[in-house]
Amino acid sequence: MDSSLNFGKNWSLSLNKIPRACISQESCHLILGKNQEHKGHSEILELDTKDKVILKYPQKFKNYRPPPLVSALKDSAAESAASFHFPGHNRGAAAPESLTELIGTRPFQHDLPELPELDNLFAPEGPILEAQKEAANLFGASETWFLVGGSTCGVQAAIMATCSPGDTLVLPRNSHISAVSTMVLCGAVPNDINAISKICHSRKIPLIVDEAHGGHFGFHKQLPISALAQGADLVVQSTHKVLCSLTQSSMLHSSGNSLVDRERICQCLQTLQSSSPSYLLLASLGAARAQISDNQETIFNEAIELAIEAKSMIDKIPGISLLGSLNFPSIDPLRVTIGVWGLGLSGFEADDILCRDFGVVSELVGTQSITLAFNLGTRREHVLRLVEGLNYLSATLFPICTVNRMIEVTNLVHFDDIEMILSPRDAFFALKRKVRIEESIGEICGELICPYPPGIPVLFPGEVITERAVEYLLRVKGQGAVISGAVDCLLSSLVVCKKS
Repeated sequence: MDSSLNFGKNWSLSLNKIPRACISQESCHLILGKNQEHKGHSEILELDTKDKVILKYPQKFKNYRPPPLVSALKDSAAESAASFHFPGHNRGAAAPESLTELIGTRPFQHDLPELPELDNLFAPEGPILEAQKEAANLFGASETWFLVGGSTCGVQAAIMATCSPGDTLVLPRNSHISAVSTMVLCGAVPNDINAISKICHSRKIPLIVDEAHGGHFGFHKQLPISALAQGADLVVQSTHKVLCSLTQSSMLHSSGNSLVDRERICQCLQTLQSSSPSYLLLASLGAARAQISDNQETIFNEAIELAIEAKSMIDKIPGISLLGSLNFPSIDPLRVTIGVWGLGLSGFEADDILCRDFGVVSELVGTQSITLAFNLGTRREHVLRLVEGLNYLSATLFPICTVNRMIEVTNLVHFDDIEMILSPRDAFFALKRKVRIEESIGEICGELICPYPPGIPVLFPGEVITERAVEYLLRVKGQGAVISGAVDCLLSSLVVCKKS
């Protein structure tokens, strides 16, 4: 690995071969190139030789300001403290060796609890408050809350802050499982419709948007407009999905004219989130915000160009269907969905081959298709490997694919015969019994059943079990889907509500 770092044409950083001790950590010097030396200053970076982390910046970078929570976490971890507090690994001193061999000790050194200098997530006054304000400014919100329970926590808080027991919650059928679980928590009743044609605000009805996959919306002319910019009251975004925070970290945004009481939102978040939040997760949210802020207009250029190039190549492969028009403005250009029914394969089968033989790992697998998520880390080599794998599938299977096989894969169910007998909350707390799956038709479902991925329920608690739903579940399970939420993941039986 080259030990030089280039700063434009005239600057370079190179490793000094003679390391020296720096307090308790080994470090080495990175010395600026000749152009700086003749100016008469010594410009030195101190670098941790083991983890390659900069410990001290030279004078040239003194004006650099890290994100507020990142800076606070760095300063707190650098203190020589006698720690008599949680977590038990004691700033890495007792970190499990099996894990430090994998990730080193630095994550443990920065895995700190609610120390005074790190602020309080539920009553922020310092770096967390500053970080949240900077995020709100970037995303166009009046207020932003950092989440350490993922977008699931944000969806739950948004619904609980808006709905009281007995209120009606308008949901599309393909809502995420978190929306259904929240109805169990707060007692709201679902209203399942095909389209919402009324303007919510004309009737003083708050609009909540689960924009988990859209944290990047609005940061490029080819990306869709964000929900906040379109007037939503509360918007939940998984910052860890397309943007670059750590997994499980998300944001909840409120618009300037939100119809939802902010104090109630704060109370719900305190109820739902851990009282011991990870400051690594919180700091990563601030870092992801800073990463976007520095290059708002251009940061997604390369990723979008690669996605467009990939679509162009994939569209020419026989037996492969590319879903969505290349120029359709409402489609996220960073999502590439590939249909494989023309090869006589299910999405699960095609995904297995691509992963096993070509090292291509997709984001989402369905009965007929695969969805790939392009992001800031996608490289052209990844695209070429994907295209190579799809060409292999086409060359191998397209010439021998039969019509019967294609029909079998594409015969899907549309769930338009929904009947809710009990609210999800009432069904959750009802007395239950287990029946054989073939005997469950006509019974009231007592569990939340969904194939994973994508985590969209096929059966809700309180819903009448239909023959079509059972057939669909058995089919996708046979094609490789994992059934989530069912007590019996093999689907030989279902849990139903006892009838009074």
